Amino acid sequence: MRLDKYLKTARILKRREAAKELALQGRVWVNGRLAKPSAEVKEGDILKLEFGSRILEVKILEIKKQVSKQNASLLFEVIKEEKISERE
Repeated sequence: MRLDKYLKTARILKRREAAKELALQGRVWVNGRLAKPSAEVKEGDILKLEFGSRILEVKILEIKKQVSKQNASLLFEVIKEEKISERE
């Protein structure tokens, strides 16, 4: 599944367009490598996202084309979440 679509389906980001923009700004990594919105993700991949004033690191547990709002959080596991200070 495409990275931008997964981020939207898993409800890590609200809109696919927001996921696309984040990746195009160089703020999304898959398994330690900078990722484009079209990058293919699979179960077991580690995603690192830098948005707002935080960094979120998650492990993909499952990939589904559609999922209910209640079950979206079951698609991934949060490994690390941290706040970052303002950059210069």
